[in-house]
Amino acid sequence: MNVSKVEPVAPFSECFSAEFLGYTPVGPGVPDIKLVLQNKDVYWEIQEANLVVKISNEVVCLAFVDGGLNPRTSIVIGAHQLEDNLLLFDLAASRLGFTSTLLSQEIECANLSF
Repeated sequence: MNVSKVEPVAPFSECFSAEFLGYTPVGPGVPDIKLVLQNKDVYWEIQEANLVVKISNEVVCLAFVDGGLNPRTSIVIGAHQLEDNLLLFDLAASRLGFTSTLLSQEIECANLSF
């Protein structure tokens, strides 16, 4: 993608030049990440806006923070990954339902009316 790494910006460890990224309606033009759950048909796709943090016009960082050598939990999904996604907690069935970003449908959680 012709993107170069740049010096990390705390608390992020993976930062990149934004010079050649380009932008889509959903955010910076970066590849999506799929978190595969119990099988390949059940996954959560994290898309552009939820993957990187814009530090400046020149720098974006991967929006994940290393939990360290002795993390307290196996994985923590942060607020940046959850932003503009809907989650449904089914406590009775011990299940979680989720969407990928609503931005691709030109919807933001801030605009929803219930």
